[in-house]
Amino acid sequence: MATKKSGGLAGIVAGDSAICTVGKEGKGLNYRGYSINDLAKNARFEEVAYLLIYGKLPNQAELAAYEKRLQSLRGLPAQLKSVLEQLPADAHPMDVLKTGCSALGSLEQEGQKHSQYDIADRLIAIFPSILLYWYHFSKSGERINTATDDRSVAGHFLHLLYGKKPNELQERAMNVSLVLYAEHEFNASTFVARSVASTMSDFYSCITAAIGALRGPLHGGANEAAMELIEQFKSPDEAEQGLIQMLDKKKLIMGFGHRVYSVCDPRNEAIKELSHELSTTVQDKILYPVSERIEQVMWRERKLFPNLDFYSASAYHFLGIPTAMFTPIFVVSRTSGWAAHIIEQRAANKLIRPTSNYIGPEPTAWLPMESRV
Repeated sequence: MATKKSGGLAGIVAGDSAICTVGKEGKGLNYRGYSINDLAKNARFEEVAYLLIYGKLPNQAELAAYEKRLQSLRGLPAQLKSVLEQLPADAHPMDVLKTGCSALGSLEQEGQKHSQYDIADRLIAIFPSILLYWYHFSKSGERINTATDDRSVAGHFLHLLYGKKPNELQERAMNVSLVLYAEHEFNASTFVARSVASTMSDFYSCITAAIGALRGPLHGGANEAAMELIEQFKSPDEAEQGLIQMLDKKKLIMGFGHRVYSVCDPRNEAIKELSHELSTTVQDKILYPVSERIEQVMWRERKLFPNLDFYSASAYHFLGIPTAMFTPIFVVSRTSGWAAHIIEQRAANKLIRPTSNYIGPEPTAWLPMESRV
């Protein structure tokens, strides 16, 4: 463990991991050695989840079995449905997932009946069900059947949202986004999950804590903030003018730059292409051109590049997904990476307990009440 101090732990090596490389010279972004470009182009999310959690790409028989396993785990226990029905319609969907995960941890406790691998698979399969069951019930009182026959997690999510099966492009776009969001080394939420795991807490507590970390706008919530930015403008010219004003006022522009990457986010190209493709299918004439102009201005004025969150926002919008669900989709995907890290942390565990650089007052004599100002 490194001993130097750093704001936000930037540049601090906090442990060993065989799961992911992020921004390593000559390596780029890889999941267990496989390039993100190859995975985004070729892999089903189920293959990526299997790779991260079980340590290898599945063969055809293993993938088929894994897909069937995830299909079988989509149903909601009656007690969990009851919990979800008590949550208000104005609850944030991230809080719904957090509550659902915590409740499931009491209903299907980790132990002899439910191993850490069982729980990882269960959560990947059930998170779309939790989110969309609550969404439809809170909006219309409908108790949807979450046990769909969709082959993929992407198709399952969109099927529950739309009330019908998605088309090929919609499912493909959703699948790629899940692949891109699945894992990213020691990011804030993953480090939280590992820290909780290091205390020997249960699997559900690790994931619940990670969801809480991901909720923040400086981490997973950035895609929601990016959408709010893009939607402010009615034309590329208006976007350029507005963005210049925001930069002059030193406002934070979400969806740009990255703590680890210095030149570009290797995930951006794939999601940008999909955003453009989706924009043509919905005959968009504003959002995508506005997004491109914002990208151009940010590079020209600040040499900042779009990260995965920026074009994910418009891609999800074109898929008809409510903005408040953008970060929950991140949860559905990143649970695979979180699970891999929790399992890895437990395999060679040592309590994560860093020290702080004290900047408070020097030792001070106790003051009796009558002497205090």
